[in-house]
Amino acid sequence: MRKLKLGNTGPAVSALGLGCMGMSDDLYGPADRSEAIATIHAALEAGVTLLDTGDFYGMGHNEMLIGEALRGQDRDKAVISVKFGALRGPDGAFLGFDSRPKAIRNFVTCSLRRLGVDHIDVYRPSRLDPDVPIEDAIGALAELRDAGYIRHIGLSEVGADTIRRAAAVAPICDLQIEYSLLSRGIEDAILPTLRELGIGLTAYGVLSRGLISGHWSKDAQRGARDFRVYSPRFQGENLDRNLALVETLRAVAEGKGVSVAQIAIAWVASRGDDIVPLVGARRRDRLAEALGALDVVLTAEDLAAIEAAVPKGAAAGERYAPAMMAHLDSER
Repeated sequence: MRKLKLGNTGPAVSALGLGCMGMSDDLYGPADRSEAIATIHAALEAGVTLLDTGDFYGMGHNEMLIGEALRGQDRDKAVISVKFGALRGPDGAFLGFDSRPKAIRNFVTCSLRRLGVDHIDVYRPSRLDPDVPIEDAIGALAELRDAGYIRHIGLSEVGADTIRRAAAVAPICDLQIEYSLLSRGIEDAILPTLRELGIGLTAYGVLSRGLISGHWSKDAQRGARDFRVYSPRFQGENLDRNLALVETLRAVAEGKGVSVAQIAIAWVASRGDDIVPLVGARRRDRLAEALGALDVVLTAEDLAAIEAAVPKGAAAGERYAPAMMAHLDSER
């Protein structure tokens, strides 16, 4: 497994990371605990080191799941990345974000206990808290780093100005943000800022929540808790237009002898050695398919064909529903 460094100051991680959110909360359909743990084990055995979670995924369930999977394993084989700060009610509703320094200390304490570890490798606010200056949040994280509870500080879904302000307080190893063939907005200002400052990128949503995996169909069944029930890209005419893009991409993938998912992941990986794609595989077969993307070498002709199949800005619909888009500093 090839290793990449998260920015100038971050840890070396596998060239592909495992996003664990879908293993909890049924946000992408029913999750199977035993298969999820088996998938984490298979990822570690394949050399995947970066495991990404959030303390609000399943209201702690996801962290406990990872903790269970890591029992009996070499802790140092895993680089655990945790997002914090999203507030949720008993019914699962999102209630906002909290990045007050005292709240951060509370969040990290609970995460350490649930994960069963003595430190978290990368710790990051899940979103920008509009009521707390980013300088205050990063200052609190720097104190936790100095005390040994976390090793590195990351960011998530923030814009160029916030990145600069955060980096002026303490070293930032990476920004976690959505990046895929359907979501390329970061290329305008955010990605250049990261590269200027020597900050890495961990890209989530590389398959647009399954939309460009090649496995999604218009008649796919979705539960009431499924994120895609509310996602504009999965609605009505938007879905028709986006699936048409997938079929165009499928022709390119088949010409290359790979799957749609593999060519979509390989495209993200091809954008630079400072980018680590996160794949939300919940099953071992999906993980195996994603790992195959690491062997896909895209030529200039391949990249041109992919660009023609899915041009920048071709996606129909925003990546989140309006209420959630309003929380994205990265979209301002």
